[in-house]
Amino acid sequence: MTGGGKSQESGKLWGGRFVGAVDPIMEKFNASIAYDRQLWEVDVQGSKAYSRGLQKAGLLTKAEMDKILHGLDKVAEEWAQGTFKLNPNDEDIHTANERRLKELIGETAGKLHTGRSRNDQVVTDLRLWMRQNCSTLSALLRELIRTMVDRAEAERDILFPGYTHLQRAQPIRWSHWILSHAVALTRDSERLLEVQKRINVLPLGSPGNQDATLGVYVPGPAFQEPWSLRIPCPCSGAIAGNPLGVDRELLRTELKFGAITLNSMDATSERDFVAEFLFWASLCMTHLSRMAEDLILYGTKEFSFVQLSDAYSTGSSLMPQKKNPDSLELIRSKAGRVFGRCAGLLMTLKGLPSTYNKDLQEDKEAVFEVSDTMGAVLQVATGVISTLQIHRENMVQALSPDMLATDLAYYLVRKGMPFRQAHEASGKAVFMAETKGVALNQLSLQELQTISHLFSGDVSQVWDYGHSVEQYSALGGTARSSVDWQISQVRALLRAQQA
Repeated sequence: MTGGGKSQESGKLWGGRFVGAVDPIMEKFNASIAYDRQLWEVDVQGSKAYSRGLQKAGLLTKAEMDKILHGLDKVAEEWAQGTFKLNPNDEDIHTANERRLKELIGETAGKLHTGRSRNDQVVTDLRLWMRQNCSTLSALLRELIRTMVDRAEAERDILFPGYTHLQRAQPIRWSHWILSHAVALTRDSERLLEVQKRINVLPLGSPGNQDATLGVYVPGPAFQEPWSLRIPCPCSGAIAGNPLGVDRELLRTELKFGAITLNSMDATSERDFVAEFLFWASLCMTHLSRMAEDLILYGTKEFSFVQLSDAYSTGSSLMPQKKNPDSLELIRSKAGRVFGRCAGLLMTLKGLPSTYNKDLQEDKEAVFEVSDTMGAVLQVATGVISTLQIHRENMVQALSPDMLATDLAYYLVRKGMPFRQAHEASGKAVFMAETKGVALNQLSLQELQTISHLFSGDVSQVWDYGHSVEQYSALGGTARSSVDWQISQVRALLRAQQA
């Protein structure tokens, strides 16, 4: 640009208003091409659909549309082959693609942006990218859950201590522990599908005064499809909407969106779908981090319940004997990074005035980073679970009679004693054993009868760990039948999600 109040071609989509040069530091500060180049494919996809909308509205001839479509194919080919050359004036992916399109087909390229703002273009691109990425992450998450369920099924008969407050509590099945984490992840799997539905809403273009068939998401049972409602739908563009009669229903069909945004001001500025995705990732990482923490503990010499494969461990640069669970520690640490991205976006959104503001440029880096993190974490977690070695004998040796104190109380309950009294009686038995320096199951029948006359010879059955586990047969418990039921339920859920 030159001074004196005259402007020249700047290469900017917004350059006509400005007569002074942009500070080079500001130029770099303002640019997003370094990371939003990831959107090249969906940007081309959206532009091709929009060109068809312009042709239907009479704003492009058939020949012009074909020329644009062919040019966009060439642009996509260059990106795919790694030959696309960025220009210093390419501040974002939209500018880069339109600039290259103009180089390929001439001035006709300038018609592609008719009635379209980068504000609705970028959010359309982001929704398209995230929709596809959610499908990838869903598949990875289901594979992790499937791996966990397969392991739970194969190792159903292994018992080990269950913990509360990190204190030995009661005997449970190893499978019951695995399934406790798998079930938490099934909620994440369902939640991601719900987020994907809300991502799948078209913000591009505007139908003018026509009616549009609008898919409206209605909360309800998992996997429920949106229902349709015929209502007028003026929206999108930069703020007020598109005044040129572009058919948004055509755009929705072309881009395979499930619904159309209701209000143009909201369409270009809302990032609820980004916040939901980042929260989904935060909650999923919470579950994965907790599982990682358990496995880190179980893998220490103090527990020696499990051992990680060498493929998911590292050594110490100083102490040759060490085998560090770095895969699990990194899963645990990545949770903090994901949480930070979620909190950061919410802080960005909370004070914004209406419609689009440049602050929203920050959404994409958060989405890309968290998506990459989740993809890596889910694959590493699957590898850890599938190759994990368990030490069955150490698990069994960690069981102790004091973990059956609750069973002793239940024994008295079955004899007719109220639970509060039975709990107190069992506590007295524990105290008696500790005082005598013996295990709880080494108290004689006579000693137990000094606590309650309800104790009799059949109390010996209480000291069987297998019997203890099997008594919890209610659905959701740790009995073999209940574990089998849990496995069948999770498998059914996975099948339904994949259908």
